[in-house]
Amino acid sequence: MIIRSILLPTDFSRCAESALPYAADLARQMKARLVCLHVVETPVPPVGYAAVAEPLPAVDVGGQLEESATRELPKLAAREECAGLDVEEIIAHGEASGEIVRVARERDIDLIVISSHGRTGFGRMIFGSTAESVVRHAHCPVLVVKPKESDK
Repeated sequence: MIIRSILLPTDFSRCAESALPYAADLARQMKARLVCLHVVETPVPPVGYAAVAEPLPAVDVGGQLEESATRELPKLAAREECAGLDVEEIIAHGEASGEIVRVARERDIDLIVISSHGRTGFGRMIFGSTAESVVRHAHCPVLVVKPKESDK
């Protein structure tokens, strides 16, 4: 098995950070490039939403989420775990799991390392699990990291 590139999707949460040591360690062992991805999510129309109605309001008012991601991705890449690695930072826009799968395919990623915890309860029931969707649709293997209880 040859792994030249590893995709690490992040929403900058403590749960998402739990995947970083795994991704960085694998990248180091495999001499692979680490691609850190943050997706600025666009609004999802509510069930029964009619496209002829008013357009959905923009989620990223004034580019605040984009600016935050632009600040946070370099901090992630500069962490001790990433020292000496070839790290690429990407910001995408859209629905998280779809963008993760798209970027992985376009960048010819060999492995995706993602945290299993994100939305829970009602939010997971309505929107589904990002990690679960990535596992189902990715063209490459996906390592799902379960965070420690203290990281949830």
